[in-house]
Amino acid sequence: MKNIVSYVFVLIFFLGCEKKEVEVFDVVIRDANVINVLSGEIKKQTLYIRNDRIKKITSHNYLNFTSEFIIDATGKYVLPGFWDNHVHFRGGDSLIQANKATLQLFLMNGVTTVRDAGGDLTRNVMDWKNQIRQKTLVGPTIFSSGPKVDGQNSRWEGSLVVSHNDEINSVLDSLQKLRVDFVKLYDSSISGVLYLKTIAEASQRGLITSGHIPFTVQLDQTLDAGIGAIEHLYYILKGCSSREDSITEAIIKGDENFWSSMPKLLKTYEPLRAQNVFDKLVQADTYVVPTLRISEVLSQLDVDNHFDDVYLKVMPQELLKTYENRVLGFLESSENIKNDRKEIHDFFEVLIKSLSDAHVKILAGSDTGAYNSYIYPGVSLHEELDAMVQAGISNLEALQTSAYNGANFLKKTQDYGSVEAGKISDLVILGSNPLNDIKSTRDIKYVLKGSDVYNPEIIAMQLGCSDCLGLK
Repeated sequence: MKNIVSYVFVLIFFLGCEKKEVEVFDVVIRDANVINVLSGEIKKQTLYIRNDRIKKITSHNYLNFTSEFIIDATGKYVLPGFWDNHVHFRGGDSLIQANKATLQLFLMNGVTTVRDAGGDLTRNVMDWKNQIRQKTLVGPTIFSSGPKVDGQNSRWEGSLVVSHNDEINSVLDSLQKLRVDFVKLYDSSISGVLYLKTIAEASQRGLITSGHIPFTVQLDQTLDAGIGAIEHLYYILKGCSSREDSITEAIIKGDENFWSSMPKLLKTYEPLRAQNVFDKLVQADTYVVPTLRISEVLSQLDVDNHFDDVYLKVMPQELLKTYENRVLGFLESSENIKNDRKEIHDFFEVLIKSLSDAHVKILAGSDTGAYNSYIYPGVSLHEELDAMVQAGISNLEALQTSAYNGANFLKKTQDYGSVEAGKISDLVILGSNPLNDIKSTRDIKYVLKGSDVYNPEIIAMQLGCSDCLGLK
């Protein structure tokens, strides 16, 4: 009996000494402070990445592994790569290369995904999207609406026209053929009736929608039609006015226009009505894209000329040229109009805090693109997050408006939105904790796009703009 026990002991000993199988990974991030962007919890973990996905996460013991790229993330913070949920690639054939050149600016700033909210370079954008997926082009993942949907003589080139009922289905058919990720509606010339019908038909098809809202319809009507996201706060403000009915009628008759109605909407903001609007937004699961930063920049053009912006060094000159008309238009406007713009922006800071407090879902988007003055690709997303925090939103809630809410809105949570095993390894590694200081989102040490690792400092040096990075 004694010999049998001894034999079993020796066998167990030798089996325990057998080498564990060595696992091969593309990238390993060791001892990182991984931020749960939903709860705010931070855990010290090691991430194992292979074939563009997080294969495993361990909290204590390392796996027996080999990897070509090992990052010691001790004292650093890992969270999902940032999403800019409102960008534009546009400007016609002469700006194709200028738009393409901005892709690396997003990655330099840790923006691994963008939501392209409509333009006139759809064929090129779809090509870039595929090339980025195939790794023949460096840039963020692109989710695109393709061309905007509007009426006759739309403000933006390349828009698809809906001028009567029969065109709704043909327009949506063409967008589905393009395999767009969502449908973007605009408000420059489409009739209110056709606008609502287009949203309703898109919703029937299971398509995600977002857009501006024509002032010829009311906010409730748009929510009832099934819109998925409302771009900009002007339309929320209108719905919160005690005079929404009469102002809508005045717009229909031509007695008012978008900008002339703004001071009236501000003066007639009604908190109780606003709360009802917020409740309905929550019930409808409709997102709001505030674009605070561009609102601030455009309202301050008379006091900040941006001549000292470091990003002027890296922006394609052709894109900078497109800024001129908007700047001149503002500078040549009356003092009353300039003051109105400032008052509107100041109120938007109050409004976004109210929306957040009411648990309305918010998407962080910069509105960067040709013609949108001094809203630079990449860095403006960080400025947007900063603007939200300045308005009173918590750091954690601000972080959620980027990758987490972006993935939920586009129904991409299987692959994106959080740091979890099985998800695509689009990540940022920060040198400091953004839950303590939102400006730490700019303290980027590494950007991971799948299994590819980028050092923002190297990208900045290649662009000749080493001072474009860091906490500011």
